[in-house]
Amino acid sequence: MATHRVVVVGGGFGGAQAVEHLRSGDDLEVTLVDRRNFHLFQPLLYQVATGALSPGEIASPLRGLVKRRKNTRVVMGEVSGFDLAGRRVVLHEVAGGGARELPYDTLVVAAGSGQVYFGHDEWAPLAPPLKTIEDALEIRRRILVAFEAAEEEDDPKRQAAWLTFVVVGGGPTGVELAGQIAEIARDTLRHDYRTIDPGTARVILVEGADRVLTTFDPRLSTYAKGALEHLGVSVELDRLVTGVDAAGVTVKPKDGPAERIDSHTIVWAAGVQASPLSRALAHEAGTDVDRTGHMTVSPDLTIPGHPEVFAIGDMVRVSDGHGGTLPLIGVAPEAMQEGRYVARVIRDRLQGKGEPRPFHYVDKGNLATIGRMRAVGEIKGLRLRGFLAWAAWLGVHLFYLTGIQNRILVFTRWTVSFLTHGRGARLITGEGSGIEPGSSGTDGGPRDGA
Repeated sequence: MATHRVVVVGGGFGGAQAVEHLRSGDDLEVTLVDRRNFHLFQPLLYQVATGALSPGEIASPLRGLVKRRKNTRVVMGEVSGFDLAGRRVVLHEVAGGGARELPYDTLVVAAGSGQVYFGHDEWAPLAPPLKTIEDALEIRRRILVAFEAAEEEDDPKRQAAWLTFVVVGGGPTGVELAGQIAEIARDTLRHDYRTIDPGTARVILVEGADRVLTTFDPRLSTYAKGALEHLGVSVELDRLVTGVDAAGVTVKPKDGPAERIDSHTIVWAAGVQASPLSRALAHEAGTDVDRTGHMTVSPDLTIPGHPEVFAIGDMVRVSDGHGGTLPLIGVAPEAMQEGRYVARVIRDRLQGKGEPRPFHYVDKGNLATIGRMRAVGEIKGLRLRGFLAWAAWLGVHLFYLTGIQNRILVFTRWTVSFLTHGRGARLITGEGSGIEPGSSGTDGGPRDGA
């Protein structure tokens, strides 16, 4: 019996789950391709950006994840295209440096997403996103450098600009970042400086909608806004960013004149777009993508006209079979369930079973943390807020974190941080470790996905 070759592109949540649930067997050969050699637990990336955790505590080597699966291998490479007619994946090997092609019988593409700047990509070096470990370390560097620069600044106006932090986007990432920066200023660093009072720092959250956390119940959004304000965050709603430069941002209310905010530390958490591989795959398949690069897949997660090709995760919209799409919001549990579904469909095909049922997402809930003992959550119709939501958030994230060692390390870090109000990873690293406004300590390294 010929060996069935499965190539999985992307080692994120969807790809990792697909690989994990493709059972070993002599008739199945699995190849996992990613430009990075590790799986990143993105929901905790903001804690790396704010010094609460170190990068190695939220990442696991891909080879370690599959070392007991003799039918699975890892290829570290960057996918540059697809040949659907010839059933080949075209890639450039990161380690070896050469181009090669991987043949497949079944292809699973889970390339993830990146940040979108709504036509202003020139803002990216000035307002970094939070998608990769490199992004998190650069944001951490900028936050900590801002306090150091303010400590040495004699001019009150320039000092105030250093002590002003702007987070663009009121989704979970923006809310979590804003709350953590406020806690750093008012709690962690309150006794560390002699010239400045870190507690006077301004943390401004800018959101274009009329509330934060728009995917949550409005009452939870109201609670989240109040909790942020209790931490000292200024929540600016119904405001759009119209300009970003090295000295600050320009914000325009929907009704009123533009306003200027002087700041040297700006973080972008507003909107996502699909990986470029989504457009490449759609072009090869002769289908379209939407304005943010997402392609629409069939109810069984295959590309129309190509039942041997699955596309999952943040890079796709899933058809409901009736002219619309499923109401998915691009969170990790969706990608994980899609990965498990695809693995089951592949196994059923190999066993000669009938056509699969359409993919159905089981919504187990949604959680977002705001700060110390402050969070919001929706679980099975139950709305949680405050300590209960925070405790649920801690438990869920520890449960889904990859690797027992990482779980122990993160739990220990959280426990020590809770008892001491400290953050053990407050290191200023990177090439641009100086204090120039708008300087960058990263070369804009590789983004998520394969």
